[in-house]
Amino acid sequence: MLHSLLLALALQTQASDTLAPPPVMREFRGVWVATVNNMDWPSRSDLTTAEQQQELLAIVDRAAALKMNAIVFQVRPEADALYASSHEPWSRYLTGRQGRPPNPMWDPLTFAVAEAHKRGIELHAWFNPYRAAFHRDSATSRTHVSKQRPRLVVPYAQYLWLDPGLPESRRLFIQSVLDVVRRYDVDGVHVDDYFYPYPEVNAAKEKIEFPDARTYAAYRRGGGSLDRSDWRRQNVNMLIEEFYSAVKQEKSWVKVGISPFGIWRPGIPATTTAGIDQHEELFADVRKWLRDGSLDYITPQLYWPVQPPEQSYPVLLRWWVDENVQGRHVWPGLALYKLPITGPKKMSPDDIVQEIQITRETPGATGHVLFNAKILMDNVEGIADRLASMYAEPAMVPASPWLDRTPPAMPVARVEYDSVAGTSSLRFAPQKGERVWQWVVQSRVNGVWRTALLPGTVRTYILKDDATDTDVVSVAAVNRTGSVSTPAVIWLSH
Repeated sequence: MLHSLLLALALQTQASDTLAPPPVMREFRGVWVATVNNMDWPSRSDLTTAEQQQELLAIVDRAAALKMNAIVFQVRPEADALYASSHEPWSRYLTGRQGRPPNPMWDPLTFAVAEAHKRGIELHAWFNPYRAAFHRDSATSRTHVSKQRPRLVVPYAQYLWLDPGLPESRRLFIQSVLDVVRRYDVDGVHVDDYFYPYPEVNAAKEKIEFPDARTYAAYRRGGGSLDRSDWRRQNVNMLIEEFYSAVKQEKSWVKVGISPFGIWRPGIPATTTAGIDQHEELFADVRKWLRDGSLDYITPQLYWPVQPPEQSYPVLLRWWVDENVQGRHVWPGLALYKLPITGPKKMSPDDIVQEIQITRETPGATGHVLFNAKILMDNVEGIADRLASMYAEPAMVPASPWLDRTPPAMPVARVEYDSVAGTSSLRFAPQKGERVWQWVVQSRVNGVWRTALLPGTVRTYILKDDATDTDVVSVAAVNRTGSVSTPAVIWLSH
């Protein structure tokens, strides 16, 4: 027989109250799951639906086992879709041929969101805004933009690229993002570093110029006065500004993230050198976006170790943090992909662990994202084991107060004792009308606080220790932007 024992009233605690639980660690712990070229998932394009689901579930389970809290899932690698879209064709990386639907039919993004959320993990949908095809001959579907709207697409080296100088290219990208934001319960949308393409060279080792002369000439004929470089940057700036605004108008809580090349410009900061100037070659004025607040988080790809002064992880991290005048999130990208390589660019698990520690010790940097999932799944050089130690304590995603400063109401909570099973359970629920993303459950056992982070759909937590060992339990509600309610605290009277 289940007896409801109201052992104490839920108390609204203040920081000075001795019953108040300690603050929970805040750290964004993400991993990129790349689908382009079947890098991370699916491992091959000829897998069955069941095999694809098993692989994707294994990635989500690994992230959950490591107490990670975010997956950045590539859903649009080349103007295609790894989800059911009426705008763009199914990706060849999923089914082996562009435009061919899965058989049996399933929607990987629906699956990924549901499985991540069951485990309290955020799912961020990752888009490439301008790359239309990784190889010119790979765009085979009649519904692909290169077939439907060929004037938007230009060839560049091996690629097809959407021309950033055409407003229709921006609208096409934003349309695809909004379609996902409307139809899927994603927690974020994410853009990587491919704006104008990285420079390529021809057989004679001469730089190939991006073929937008006609578009630029039309801009000048229409009265435009910017030189070509400034015009290109303006095109990308407009994309970022319109993209951010459109997402916020649709769902204000969905986070917008950008992961640019890790160095803004060579020589900035002074000791830094790099093989590319993204400001002048990718035409990405990332510092402007950070200073303008046209993003919610930035993930500069800091794929270098600590020591070399010309590309030093802590020096570059400090620069990005200092530029973050709007107080947005700085979550650098870390280069797991360099663990299995050989030569001077190789990195070790010690490098990754050291960089996580440096990030934690850098005020203004509150997390990181690992590239890439396959290295984590293969546990290359024991990296997953090392991360398990680094992630021993559960962590919440840092709050985004500029999106919503109103915390949820204190939840309703009680403790019940099941005399048959001999177990005590904490039962809780949100106040009427509240939508909870996550619960923070804390219990004091023999004077030591323990923390569990539970999905918002959960309503019960079994107190695993003998009731005589636990004297206080607490539960707080967390909303989609990370704001936390006043905890409901229950004193267990023995």
